[in-house]
Amino acid sequence: MNQQGMQQSPNMQPKMNHGGHEMFDAHEIIAGMINILDQYQMYEQFIKDPELKNILQRQYTFINDTYNVMVEAFSTGKKPSHPTQTYNMQQSNDIVYGLKPSQPKKPNQSVNELSEQGLSAYMLGQCKSMSGLLGMSACEITNPVFRRVIGDSVPNFIEMAYEIFLYQNKHNYYQVPQLQQQDMNQMLNAFTTSPNAQMNQPQSKYMQ
Repeated sequence: MNQQGMQQSPNMQPKMNHGGHEMFDAHEIIAGMINILDQYQMYEQFIKDPELKNILQRQYTFINDTYNVMVEAFSTGKKPSHPTQTYNMQQSNDIVYGLKPSQPKKPNQSVNELSEQGLSAYMLGQCKSMSGLLGMSACEITNPVFRRVIGDSVPNFIEMAYEIFLYQNKHNYYQVPQLQQQDMNQMLNAFTTSPNAQMNQPQSKYMQ
């Protein structure tokens, strides 16, 4: 391809302004969104705790809207009919630290053993995986509109994952141990700030 042909690529119609690698990433992301939505529907049938069910239903509605925005931006390459929304969790940021005795975990023998502990863990794992996938993909997406939609969705999935973590922590499903005070202090003070400075520019060997 000559230089002129290479320069014409950015002038493609927005619908076609996607790189090949981006197409595969987009399909993986959008299919992943469908997987989350489908599995959230399955989880809801087994959740008994109204608090967790409320979290699931709010997240499902939000993810479904995000899915529609992604599909619209991807298929048209243009600004979607409405921008990506901001997810606001309802959990408090209070963390319970320390370990309490608990029974060893093992795989369920049937779906009848599904519990809020396991179901919330599945939700957490899916939101964490999606946030990582979105973050990596957004760095290499060529279409500027689709890239912005994907990038803007990263903090939302982080927030949803954190909301589930807080729910688990509150119910002792996700326990948070701490280091001893001496070890904690040593690690907290392991770094110090760097003075503001500019990188020294090496002089060319031809400059005398």
